[in-house]
Amino acid sequence: MVVNYSKWDALELSDDSDIEVHPNVDKRSFIRAKQNQIHQQRFERRHQIETLKYERIINDGLLQRIDKLLASLREHAQQASAPSQNPDEFMMHALMDCAGDGDEDVPPKPPQGVHTQTEQPRYSVMMASLVDQVKKDAGDQPQDWFESYLKGVEGHKSKVEGLQSELRQKLAELEKEEGKKITSDSIHEGFSVSSVSKEKDKPKAVEKPKSETVEVLNPGALKKDSLKRLDSAGQSSGAEADVEDEARDPSKTREEDDDEEHIEPSELGKAFAKIKMGDYKKCLQFISENHDVVKERETDGLLVEGFNAQMDGKPEYAKNCVHQALLLQYCRSLGRDGVGLFFKRITTPGHQAQKVFLDDVNDTYNRIRARTTEIAKDRASNPKATETEQIQLHAVDPGTSIHINIPSASPTEEVEIKAREIFETFPPGLQRALESGKLDKVNEVLGKMSVEEAEEVVEKLGEGGMLSVEEGVIDGTTEEGREKLKGLEEKARAEKLAEEVAVAQNGALGEVEVADVDD
Repeated sequence: MVVNYSKWDALELSDDSDIEVHPNVDKRSFIRAKQNQIHQQRFERRHQIETLKYERIINDGLLQRIDKLLASLREHAQQASAPSQNPDEFMMHALMDCAGDGDEDVPPKPPQGVHTQTEQPRYSVMMASLVDQVKKDAGDQPQDWFESYLKGVEGHKSKVEGLQSELRQKLAELEKEEGKKITSDSIHEGFSVSSVSKEKDKPKAVEKPKSETVEVLNPGALKKDSLKRLDSAGQSSGAEADVEDEARDPSKTREEDDDEEHIEPSELGKAFAKIKMGDYKKCLQFISENHDVVKERETDGLLVEGFNAQMDGKPEYAKNCVHQALLLQYCRSLGRDGVGLFFKRITTPGHQAQKVFLDDVNDTYNRIRARTTEIAKDRASNPKATETEQIQLHAVDPGTSIHINIPSASPTEEVEIKAREIFETFPPGLQRALESGKLDKVNEVLGKMSVEEAEEVVEKLGEGGMLSVEEGVIDGTTEEGREKLKGLEEKARAEKLAEEVAVAQNGALGEVEVADVDD
């Protein structure tokens, strides 16, 4: 196919980088001057086109009235031959006959910027001026005034028609010059067609009851992601510690946030997953009747459904879910217009598209099967691997307690400002636990965090001076931590017992000395 690039020759470039100028002339200034020149010429040409079009409209209206005047003069030619006929009265009656309605006597308004200095006269004033000029050219006492007047009016008509011809020719030249170059003004939309295929009526989904959201005092803290990460045991962190919050995002309810985290197919997706693998005719019909099934959420939900089915020992259903999920993914990527073509190709025996699609299904399913096998082996070999370690705060010395100091909401000193900034980075649940002043509530929030995140929180609490905690926090949930805590408690009890024994011995010696003195 030969492509004709000649139309791009009409592009008018005012800033061509390949232009060469004299060494003594600044190139940027030259290009800027050329741009201004092109824009000025284009503006003047368009203004002249508008002016010529308006003048042609005025002249057309004037020609119509001249034609009416000539028709009136020829119609009353016999009356003009009467000796008693006054030429002035005769021409006045002829002007009244050619005059139209009052609304038609006013010329149309000129376009913006055209003939702004002079006001356009009415058509009646133009015709009166034309008749006065005819009378002046005929003289005071012509031999045949009627013929003189008639020829004078016809002569003015010829002049106006000649002027119209000149205007038409000049206007055609300007429009041709204007159409030679392609500018941004000539770009327009050729055609636009859109079609919407209506889905069949189907029962509306039951809406979940919305729960009330909790207004957070510092919503900016919810957007911080410094504490959001995953520990080795797979325990999530961050906002999970926020026990009482409805959602991470204050604008979402608990149900909406749960939907984002818990991915599963809808009832529509589950119905599509029940179609047997290979029944492409039924699949195409299902997609045509239910366009919502092609959404990305359904694809992810079916893959998760297949993974869970493989874990439950249902390999056939798992592979069917993977097949249907990838089928929806291909349809979504090809668009609505390519769905029919895709099904036509994968149903054609030996077609390359069928091989590519089935290979993708097998590879995806094999990866899922391998992963589920590894998970099953890990669970069988280490059943306690799923237990989650926790960080809990305990006083090292049984005789002491941990005090919680909340920084002021309106700090004045630099240390207090820094402590308040650290406090506002915590999740709202942790903030409320700290504000309660109870260590049990703080430990409850820390228990829902990962070990790494809890250690980071404790470190920040120490930096902000919010806890009087010594370095080396004892984890009371692990065996090592419990043994260490038990040893410290026994040591404290032994020291206390030693002090009591020493006090008792000192008291006994004092009594013996007193008895000796008395003797």
